[in-house]
Amino acid sequence: MEKRASRFLTAQGLTFVTANYHSKFGEIDLIFKELDCWVFVEVKFRSHDDYGDASSQVVKSKQRKIIRTAQVFLQKQGLNEYNTSCRFDVVSLNGLAINPRISWLKNAFYGA
Repeated sequence: MEKRASRFLTAQGLTFVTANYHSKFGEIDLIFKELDCWVFVEVKFRSHDDYGDASSQVVKSKQRKIIRTAQVFLQKQGLNEYNTSCRFDVVSLNGLAINPRISWLKNAFYGA
């Protein structure tokens, strides 16, 4: 599903940087750039909507792990996390894996 989400975001004009970035704090599914903004993306999939949209799966504890991992990524790029434009998006794929509905929530949550 991450490859499908990556193709979707690339088609929207974002520039792919890396996938499955790991730190001791967690993992970021996809990292893109949109102009001068770093975009950290969590990808979620649900085969049915019985319990809400896939994006509802990104709970606060997961958000904290993504934020901390993004801070590590930026530091390793030699960037100051406080002076660098970034955002946290969620791409959710809902429905059958063959042809899921894709939704993109920009600024799904904010860094601390």
